[in-house]
Amino acid sequence: MSTDIQHLMRPGTLSLSSLPPLSVYVHLPWCLKKCPYCDFNSHEWSKGGVDSLPEQRYLDALCADLESALPLIWGRSVHSIFIGGGTPSLFSPAAIERLISDLRARLRLEADCEITLEANPGTFEKDRFRAFRAAGVTRLSVGVQSFNDTHLQALGRVHNRAQAIAALEEAASAFDTFNLDLMYALPGQTLTQLDEDLDTALSLSPPHLSVYHLTIEPNTVFAKFPPQVPEDDEAYAMLDRITERTAAAGLHRYEVSAYAQPNHRCWHNLNYWQFGDYLGVGAGAHSKLSFAHRVLRQVRNRDPRLYMDHALDATRAERAVAQSTEVARSELPFEFMLNALRLRHGFSLADFTERTGLPVTAIQAALAEAEAKGLVTRDFQRVVPTERGFDFLSDLQSLFLPADNDS
Repeated sequence: MSTDIQHLMRPGTLSLSSLPPLSVYVHLPWCLKKCPYCDFNSHEWSKGGVDSLPEQRYLDALCADLESALPLIWGRSVHSIFIGGGTPSLFSPAAIERLISDLRARLRLEADCEITLEANPGTFEKDRFRAFRAAGVTRLSVGVQSFNDTHLQALGRVHNRAQAIAALEEAASAFDTFNLDLMYALPGQTLTQLDEDLDTALSLSPPHLSVYHLTIEPNTVFAKFPPQVPEDDEAYAMLDRITERTAAAGLHRYEVSAYAQPNHRCWHNLNYWQFGDYLGVGAGAHSKLSFAHRVLRQVRNRDPRLYMDHALDATRAERAVAQSTEVARSELPFEFMLNALRLRHGFSLADFTERTGLPVTAIQAALAEAEAKGLVTRDFQRVVPTERGFDFLSDLQSLFLPADNDS
């Protein structure tokens, strides 16, 4: 689907006074094994073994995809890059080095550009993380999920407790900053077992901790065969324990699921939550790009083979983009709130106007209702979710749905 650049520059219903910061997301879609809870666009190796990964062809496709998208972001600086998956650490350090080099050659990267790579302990081997650092990665995000072998097995993870600890120790020695991913409300998990996971996680002194409630997503194995998970009251008690213990360890909760030491927040994710722009390349990647009078969303082809075929066929005008749509004016308040209300410090009204191109009057009625329900506090400058607003975030965000939306 070709994107008419001239059309994007024409007058429209929005008026953005300036463009937000720009990030780049790169999707590497393969993993050793599809986890039963995962609804991401990830694909198991068809043959198994490193040699079956089409590293070079996929990197060629990423380059072609990026080059076709450059007119959309011409002249803009990139503040962060996030290489996600799948399991990006399945790619060799040499392939990651080539990827980062290709990005540097085509994009204007800020001098302090944050470059994050997702990694799983099951793909970890001695000095591999150090090699990723040498390749140009500045931040590692390690998907541990649990340190309990029984829970790891229930989650379908390919690593065990010992591998997780070894991987995190290596990450700590190779990187100035890294993230540890945990999950809670796992099948059969007790509060005591959560405490044990937190004991281990905090003993490793991660500068950044992401903690997610296990949710049963549609079209996953867990949706078809639901496991026995803790009741809501137990899950709330677990979240209270996480918040209490992370605070005591010097990790500040700056977003619903994110806790960080000072100066170790994830800039890339912050940009998402602040409704910044991001260009997504790779199979199934999403983009959100702003122009003076409109906001554009794009989605790449999900299937890796189809994505590579399209991106590498110079005769296809649409390249690898499967969908390209302007965000409707009526949907922008909800899209903004879906992100900004996840932040502990909320957002400024000036940012809402700047990022959406809409006047504050577009959200006044919903803000008044949110305040009346005790879900936010506000003044003439900022809107901040209350503790209750944080606990009932979906209810708060839904107040900003378009009036004609029945959901």
